[in-house]
Amino acid sequence: MSRRPARASDTQPTGGAAAESAGSTGRILTVPNLISFTRLLGVPLFLYLFLVTHADVAALVVLAVGGLSDWVDGYVARRLRQVSRLGELLDPVADRLYILATLVALTVRDVVPWQFTVALLARDAVMTINIAVLRRYGYRPPPVHYLGKTATFVLLAAFPTLLLADASAGAATVAGAIGWALALWGLALYWLAGGLYVIQAGRLIGAARASRAEVA
Repeated sequence: MSRRPARASDTQPTGGAAAESAGSTGRILTVPNLISFTRLLGVPLFLYLFLVTHADVAALVVLAVGGLSDWVDGYVARRLRQVSRLGELLDPVADRLYILATLVALTVRDVVPWQFTVALLARDAVMTINIAVLRRYGYRPPPVHYLGKTATFVLLAAFPTLLLADASAGAATVAGAIGWALALWGLALYWLAGGLYVIQAGRLIGAARASRAEVA
């Protein structure tokens, strides 16, 4: 892991450092945050187009734009130096919602089998428990690891490709092969990243228990 999660009780910078930190991380109306908000609005739009109106082509476009913007908002934030605490929270939330909504929708329409859906949701369940245990010991959720970000990007590329394979008979063979290669690769990376988070949490919890034992 790149960094350990901060304790909830960690002290904040003081003086000029505090002011600089507040200016760089407390902003709300930034370009990358607006991109993230737009991504969030794309989730119900995709579900409506795909499940209600069965406008598969339009749903495919929304899904593809949503997946691409996952990379764009981070790039813009770094490029414009507009990294914010809200953006750090919005980005993974948007990622999870896109993956969850797309996964459920594709499963309902029989584009992906339920076994694949269960495998992805089980990983998220493990992460939910992992974060809950970390909070119990006074730690915040771990920062997003590059491996987890890569897994998310691969999955967000796999889903529109699988949707294309289902919507277009002419592209079904090629798009299906590429889509499932990406989906299985993304699933493996997703679980690998989850395993790294669990290992990190285990080390932190072990250190916390040892510290408590020394105090006692």
